[in-house]
Amino acid sequence: MIQLHLPLKFLSHAAQPTAREPWLLVLMHGVGSNEQDLFGLARTMPPHFHVLSLRAPYVLSPDAYAWFEFQVLPDGSRQINEEQERESRFLVGEMIASASKQLGVPAERVVVGGFSQGGIMSLSQLLTKPESVRAAMVWHSRLLSQVVPLVAPAEAFEGKALWVSHGTADNVIPPSAAQITRDLARTLPIALSGTDFPGAHEIRPAELQATVAWLQSLSVQPGSP
Repeated sequence: MIQLHLPLKFLSHAAQPTAREPWLLVLMHGVGSNEQDLFGLARTMPPHFHVLSLRAPYVLSPDAYAWFEFQVLPDGSRQINEEQERESRFLVGEMIASASKQLGVPAERVVVGGFSQGGIMSLSQLLTKPESVRAAMVWHSRLLSQVVPLVAPAEAFEGKALWVSHGTADNVIPPSAAQITRDLARTLPIALSGTDFPGAHEIRPAELQATVAWLQSLSVQPGSP
């Protein structure tokens, strides 16, 4: 992979040199983690993908970062720092645009993905800036109510794809959150994939295997570059 100059810290894994039309996968970790977390999955991804694993901009403690801070209210709901969320969403968009340009990978071959809070950012990117990506990959995450009014017009989602998977016993973000995301996606012309898997707030092998198969299928669907 060429030397990239991007607005957030990251780790990178290059696509196979023989890939004629490489894709780009941008990964984002959950709250309290860092860019090392999902980077371990890079070698399991289809070989024609460049993989970038980003570090969130807000420091919680040494080696622990967040895309935005939040509080859990007495009723169990979450109150997020909306300014931080907006800033992170802007930075993620800048990262994707800059990496795409420097790597020579067009938006129709870019996938953004993440776990938990990183999944929130991935989903928000697809919903608010669908022109910037082909698809989003959302693990154990949720849709922000603040993003719903910002969803792009339905026609902007033609040809886009979304993966949503969750744990049936997730005790951090309930499976109902994934259903809310799917319900919104079904109101748009998005190719929706994914399901719930046995397990808690973690990516289990069967879920990862199914996700990688979905990623592989994106590049062989009719109309793909």
